[in-house]
Amino acid sequence: MATVTVNGGQQVHFVDYGGDGPAVLLLHSFMMDIDMWEPQVESFGADYRLIAIDERGHGGTPADDDFDYWDVARDAFGVLDHLGIERAAVIGTSQGGFIALRMALLAPERVTALAVLGTSAEREAEGTATVYRHLIAAWLEAGPEPLVDGIATFCLGDYEASAWKTKWLKLPGEKFQRIMETLVSRDSVLERAGEIQVPALVLHGSGDNEYPMARAESLVAALPNAEPLVTVVSGAHFLSLTHASDVQPHLKKFLEAHAAGK
Repeated sequence: MATVTVNGGQQVHFVDYGGDGPAVLLLHSFMMDIDMWEPQVESFGADYRLIAIDERGHGGTPADDDFDYWDVARDAFGVLDHLGIERAAVIGTSQGGFIALRMALLAPERVTALAVLGTSAEREAEGTATVYRHLIAAWLEAGPEPLVDGIATFCLGDYEASAWKTKWLKLPGEKFQRIMETLVSRDSVLERAGEIQVPALVLHGSGDNEYPMARAESLVAALPNAEPLVTVVSGAHFLSLTHASDVQPHLKKFLEAHAAGK
């Protein structure tokens, strides 16, 4: 693991797993970190140069000021620059998908392929945003302990989440507020998805508690070179972790075909 300063002074914690294959950047979900990608590193890390980053306010990467996901996309490119990687395939789950889509819009020539799981190109629904702001207030008032069980069930379903809940219990209220406000206030990129010409793969769980299947269907329809939508039966919101064995064959096949680019 290492830390690099990019994008005008932002520190980013990352892991370069090495390897001689095409570069693949891994972008984790909200409140998660690099460790989320252990199943993928084990499954196909020998075939690719996998790089995982802790996004702003997560893991070992600080968030000292307000930011948006366009900023995090630039952070990610900064890490690739530091490693001398000109082009990479990008895989993102949930929040990681927000960032991956923005990377493909900011510098399409640098993204060889795009795979997103349990994500949305649209802004947060008004009702959901209100609920999340109540969650911020509750975290600031009472701390994380009364909330982490519900968050784990919402995001991870039946997955054994004790290790993640231990991490979340250490998350200060101010940091939680900052990262949640970034999520709640994000802009929509669905209207621009037609600009993303790279091969794309969208996977979505039928048990996703956050985004209905319609979000995934809209994204597939908007991406010019998207493969057919992959529905993971009973898949939870963070399905690249909770349903790794279900998504792995699809990710492997997609990367084999497109990770190296044209």
